[in-house]
Amino acid sequence: MKRIGYIGLGIMGKSIARNILKAGFPLVVHNRSRAAVDELVAEGAEPAFSPAEVASKVDIVFTNLPDSPDVEQAALGEMGIIAGAHSGLIFVDNSTIKPSTTRLIADRLGEEGIACLDAPVSGGDIGAQQGTLAIMVGGPASALEEVRPVFEAMGKTITHVGDSGAGQVAKAANQIMVAAQMVAMAELLIFAQKAGADPRRVVEAIRGGAAQCWTLDVKSPRIFEGNRSPGFKARMQLKDMKIVLETAQQYGIPLVSAAVHTQLYEAMVQNGLGELDNSGILTLIEQMAGEVLKTDPIR
Repeated sequence: MKRIGYIGLGIMGKSIARNILKAGFPLVVHNRSRAAVDELVAEGAEPAFSPAEVASKVDIVFTNLPDSPDVEQAALGEMGIIAGAHSGLIFVDNSTIKPSTTRLIADRLGEEGIACLDAPVSGGDIGAQQGTLAIMVGGPASALEEVRPVFEAMGKTITHVGDSGAGQVAKAANQIMVAAQMVAMAELLIFAQKAGADPRRVVEAIRGGAAQCWTLDVKSPRIFEGNRSPGFKARMQLKDMKIVLETAQQYGIPLVSAAVHTQLYEAMVQNGLGELDNSGILTLIEQMAGEVLKTDPIR
């Protein structure tokens, strides 16, 4: 079995790494905070103390890090993956970063003979825990086929979108839709309640029609329980939306609603709400409307 390395054990990364381990792959893990490393080591993983060390010990090395500079440093920095590179190594990035950064890293690692896949994921913390993520992949098809058995331990939908960077373009498109759904859900809940209807009954009614979506199916039950904890943090949604707008500007693409949604998440973060789930945009809509959604206590 191929040896797998995983760098970045946050909310998503730790669950993904655990599923890889459960699938029987030998796993080497690294994280800046050691608590997550210790947790997975107790379950059978091997610890490492730098991206270079991880890369030197494995056949496929994954990263799942907060932003473009973090991935670039882990891949190309002094103690980065490039320093531990060896023949046949495949680099896979599960992070959500700029397509331009992905292509830069792929070009540089490619000079060292390392095949690169950008493979951002969607499905939230629940999808990561359950191994049901949607994985959107950019890079060479031959590398994808080598990594596919590992992807199958992580997710249920694996789509080869195109060449290097195409996976990140798909993820940016995904985040355009996610932000729109989160804002729309927040608005419809407050609209329903303030206009005199039971928001739960409204959601029940519209989920059977054209408004049905993952956000209403997965997020609304948590919202009605009073649960606005992440999930996927609002500040990370803002980061992703900034990637969307920067990439759109690069190609001269007008994104009117995405720009408004970005402003709303910016306001959320500026108001100290960035650690809430991205569905917690409801809190900002509540403040704007002067109406607080009635919820049950978290059980």
